[in-house]
Amino acid sequence: MNKHNNKIGRWQGAALLATTLLGTSVFILPQLTIGIAGSGALLAWIGLMLAIIPVALIFGQLAGKYPHAAGPAYFVEKAFGIIAGRTVGMIFLLAVPLGAPAAILMTLQFVDSLITMQPVFQWLTQLSILILIFLLNYRGVQISAKVQLGLTLIIIAVVILLFGQSETNNLGLAVDNLPNSPININLVMAAAGVAFWSFLGVEAMTHLANDFENPEKDLVPALIIGCVIVGLIYIACTYLLLLHPNHNNLAMVGVFNQLLGAYGAQIIGLLGIAGGIATVNVYTASLARLAWSFSNEGVLPTYFKKLNYYGIPERALNTLLIIMAVVITATFITGTHLEDLITWVNGVFVLIYLVSMLAAAKLLNRNQTPLILLGCLFCFALMWGLGWKMLYAFILIGLTAPLLYWQTRAFKKETLVYSNPHK
Repeated sequence: MNKHNNKIGRWQGAALLATTLLGTSVFILPQLTIGIAGSGALLAWIGLMLAIIPVALIFGQLAGKYPHAAGPAYFVEKAFGIIAGRTVGMIFLLAVPLGAPAAILMTLQFVDSLITMQPVFQWLTQLSILILIFLLNYRGVQISAKVQLGLTLIIIAVVILLFGQSETNNLGLAVDNLPNSPININLVMAAAGVAFWSFLGVEAMTHLANDFENPEKDLVPALIIGCVIVGLIYIACTYLLLLHPNHNNLAMVGVFNQLLGAYGAQIIGLLGIAGGIATVNVYTASLARLAWSFSNEGVLPTYFKKLNYYGIPERALNTLLIIMAVVITATFITGTHLEDLITWVNGVFVLIYLVSMLAAAKLLNRNQTPLILLGCLFCFALMWGLGWKMLYAFILIGLTAPLLYWQTRAFKKETLVYSNPHK
């Protein structure tokens, strides 16, 4: 088998990232941010898009220079040592099984726009999505990358069509019709803290560096192209929602029906479902590779080291999907709110981004310092916006770092005993 033919290029990578970032949230998060900050949500999205570009540039350069399945965990290990790197990897492992069910819960909102289901059937639908994720991942991400290029183009086309129709209806004076409410910077930052969910996926692409034909050449363009496309789409969706308020549970469906007459539930619903599946697909692929990498390093059991015929860590994949099924079931039983899952996960990723920026300061050339500083400021601003909801991330670090420290010390002692049997 020619493995080179299974590699992805910059445009497929950009599509993979864009669809991952758009995912379920492209038609939901703008509505949530407007609920938090009103017209200030537009400012939150513009600031977020501009702020994520330096972060994407740094991640792209790190992954291009140090391609590794562990992604940020590997960069941090190279910079600060094995315990720091493994701590980052473990909190990522512990965060995504919460994040994936959150994305699936978002997907269900689009399903509800098409079919009204009883709660038990909603739970069974969530579990069936996990079966589909297994099938998509079984032979590798290059297949889904090609499919997701088409999905990304369709989402972009729909948003451009809505935007163009809105401007035509308002005769180019739409900006004057936007709500004119006072901007509260604290609410803007809180909205940005929630909106950060939309850019979770930048670091996930670093786990897939070895799936690129030429990671050093293609990763940075793929990340930047993907981030800019996604940022503009979120800004456009927020603008449309502010300009065309409605009382639909899914406000973008209401906007679609206002501007184009009908079929909003069907078109927005189907795109949201496909995007949600794409989001969970890429994160599951990234997480399976990280678990496989940790298995090779002795952090996790050797059980996860085995690859299937297509070079996919199938045992890690299966275990992760089982954990996600447990979380989905627990969420269903306890009635946990979607926004709680989002903000808990966001807090973990803010810390991962921050530590990755600090690692870049040691691993990359000094001429990257301005970008690294901007990335760090971005992370601190998001921590401000999330406030006490950062606590979950700090609890994970407080639990995992000591355990990994003791594990590393025990391994060193065991190695010394085997190398010096007479002591």
